[in-house]
Amino acid sequence: MKGIGLYIHIPFCKKKCFYCDFTSMAGRYDLVERYIDYLIMEISLYKDRIGDCPIETIFIGGGTPSSIDDVYIKRVLDYIYDNFNTNYLKEISIEANPGTLTLEKASAYRESKIDRISLGLQTTQDEMLKDIGRIHRVDDFYRSYNILKECGFDNINVDLIFGLPNQALKDVIGDLEVVTSLEIPHISYYSLIVEPDTPMYEWHRNGRLNLPDEDTERLMYHKGIEFLKSRGYEHYEISNFAKKGYQCKHNILYWKVEPYVGVGLGSHSNIYGKRYWNTSKFDVYFKQLDEGLMPTSGEEIIHRGMEMAEYCILGLRLIDGIDIGKFKDRFGSSIYDIYGEQILKHSKNKLLREKSGKIALTRKGLDLANLVEVDFFP
Repeated sequence: MKGIGLYIHIPFCKKKCFYCDFTSMAGRYDLVERYIDYLIMEISLYKDRIGDCPIETIFIGGGTPSSIDDVYIKRVLDYIYDNFNTNYLKEISIEANPGTLTLEKASAYRESKIDRISLGLQTTQDEMLKDIGRIHRVDDFYRSYNILKECGFDNINVDLIFGLPNQALKDVIGDLEVVTSLEIPHISYYSLIVEPDTPMYEWHRNGRLNLPDEDTERLMYHKGIEFLKSRGYEHYEISNFAKKGYQCKHNILYWKVEPYVGVGLGSHSNIYGKRYWNTSKFDVYFKQLDEGLMPTSGEEIIHRGMEMAEYCILGLRLIDGIDIGKFKDRFGSSIYDIYGEQILKHSKNKLLREKSGKIALTRKGLDLANLVEVDFFP
């Protein structure tokens, strides 16, 4: 097997943001030590499953991984270094909240070989941060950025959200001006999605959210793209922008449908032709591991048709699109023999284009990607 990616989920956070539907629990720090013990127990179950297969990327996400003591992050990584093939590691990322990152933690991350930090800024407007339930303020972000630079981190990502309540285009451009002025090499620029089972969903349903209209939200996206390109960033994925050499290797692995393992509460794996996902409940997680079982709550076999569909759907998230030659190398068939009808349909309606041996979304297609993707499902 080729190298794999490893995702590690840390489900703890100080406060759950009003828009967040990820598997995370606020204030349950009494469970941290036990959770880390069981997380290592789960990782140990993979020693026979993946053997000497090299781990190429590691991503520690959450929750807020930086909200727990750095000694726990070190324990997990040390176990991986001691028991798995990490000789070909290309990238180790960790998510951090500006309200929880300290000099001591950042220094410890460097010592544990973490080389990429993803900071959840979201916006540079303090009032908006408060309105969406973030625990930090803009000054916290600047302190975190200075800490990271002091510790020698160059590979830094900043998350920004557009389409927030009461947000105007000038606010979005202001956010981008702040981040690019700091020479942040990677920016994730996401549109707000109001997910079910979140406070924001209920507020929206009850008419209490003043969200930008659709035209304004799309203008924010395209003006953001123009601004970032003008500052030397490559738009390499629908929501991601990077200076040369700073693309997120771990996420590219997902978009190219390469094998990965996810450990921890609610994590997903895709390996050996099977996709499976972990329970999102602490008690079930602990119980299944106590019984020597993988803490999964479901699985499915990925048949060839599904794999081809996912390869196209996720590949279209990349601005370069789907490489026609690589599709044939991987599946033994021309992409036009399998999806010719879909490609023709969306080329006619100006949502897809073929250029330099690749099929990609057009500018219009970026706005209507869901309409394209649904036609590739088996």
